[in-house]
Amino acid sequence: MSRTGTAARATDEGHGLRRSLGLRDLVVYGLLFIAPMAPVGVFGTLDAKSHGAVALVYVVATVAMAFTAFSYAQMVRVVPRAGSVFAYARAALGEQAGFVAGWMAMLDYLLIPAVAYLFSGIAMNSLVPEVSRWVWTALAVVVTTALNLRGVRAAARAGFLVLAMEVVVLLVFVVSALVVLGQDGAQRGWWSPLAGDGTQGPFALSAVVGAVSVAVLSYLGFDAIATFAEEVTGDGPGTRRKGGGGRPAGGSETVARALLFCLALAGVLFVAQTYLVALLEPAPSARLAADPAAQGSAFYDAVDASVGTWLHDLVAVSKAIGAAFAALAGQAAAGRLLFAMGRERRLPRALARTDSGLPRVALLCAAVITLVAAVWAARRGDGMDRLVSVVDIGALTAFTLLHASVVGWFAVRRAGGPVSWWRHVLVPVAGAAITVAVIVEASAAAQAVGAAWLAVGLVVLVVQRGRGMPVTGRPGPG
Repeated sequence: MSRTGTAARATDEGHGLRRSLGLRDLVVYGLLFIAPMAPVGVFGTLDAKSHGAVALVYVVATVAMAFTAFSYAQMVRVVPRAGSVFAYARAALGEQAGFVAGWMAMLDYLLIPAVAYLFSGIAMNSLVPEVSRWVWTALAVVVTTALNLRGVRAAARAGFLVLAMEVVVLLVFVVSALVVLGQDGAQRGWWSPLAGDGTQGPFALSAVVGAVSVAVLSYLGFDAIATFAEEVTGDGPGTRRKGGGGRPAGGSETVARALLFCLALAGVLFVAQTYLVALLEPAPSARLAADPAAQGSAFYDAVDASVGTWLHDLVAVSKAIGAAFAALAGQAAAGRLLFAMGRERRLPRALARTDSGLPRVALLCAAVITLVAAVWAARRGDGMDRLVSVVDIGALTAFTLLHASVVGWFAVRRAGGPVSWWRHVLVPVAGAAITVAVIVEASAAAQAVGAAWLAVGLVVLVVQRGRGMPVTGRPGPG
């Protein structure tokens, strides 16, 4: 029996990850990682880049990311494993591609939580400046790690409360914005968030596409849902996995639905809030484009000018708490990825140990790495910029290999039954084209770090090969 098959059997016998998550828990983790008000920090940049068509940017970005969500839904149904894209590429493309996909995803999963922790530390330091931001950052790591070590259900319950708070704050903003717009009217044209405000010339599709490459980064994290595939309860008896095996596939169907629902809901929230704040924004997009320093606070400035400082403070507190719990979801996903790669002996085997159905060793390892990165950045003036510039390349490279896995599994290996050319070829090829285009648009520094990380991973792969580890096998889904 293959290692993958043995691990799957161990899980079924209760010696692997504990199945305790439902659809709501998965959506909570996904939305926590994304954050319902993710556009707050990048609104000004996107408004300037798109010539004022910021809501249209998020419409296009949601459609673009839908290709990736669709590919995840295809693969999780046939390879419902904790390693997510690592497991998919390993099953469809072979051991080498699987390792590369997992290695690149690690860059994303380990550093995105560090960025979120740092954001939380900065926000708390602004409220209580007597305490250094690196102390707040470390405290956020400790609290959320403790929740993760208590189990996915405990973390999901705490996360649900935080997510509810963020949604309430978002609703307060929406209602307040609608009241102001009803009383005072819009600062810009009602169609300008979709067609541009005209201050930088006529509508330019190229400007919108250029801004999409930045907006796509707001969605990174929804894919973390797939890492919980081995901890999801089934939908009920009688649901069977495609391809045989006789075991219920309800859990993988739940993951697929959660992925698609989470992305769609995030897209609606992003479009709605950017549309409203663009109408409230007193500064034209041309002025923001000419003053990059004003772009980071553009959302808050618009809220201050139209609604009041009280809403500014409410949003800021919500973002501080929400960022810490976004990191909680990211840390949990990173732990599952390390666990899966350790189980397949692509990382130290100790990472695959479980305690009461939890990958505690992998979680602690992820927490330590994230803590070091976050505190290091918190003690530097340019720490945020350095982290943000590199977190995205890993995810986008992993997404590209995800799309390749769909083609490899269904169209090349024909392991999933009859081939649907639009689902198994057209959609993943289009998705890969989008992710590659975003990688090309990334900063030179991010590309350099991504290339260096990939080079280190290839060296690790060569070393493993030299020790006699298999690198050409194509394991099935288990």
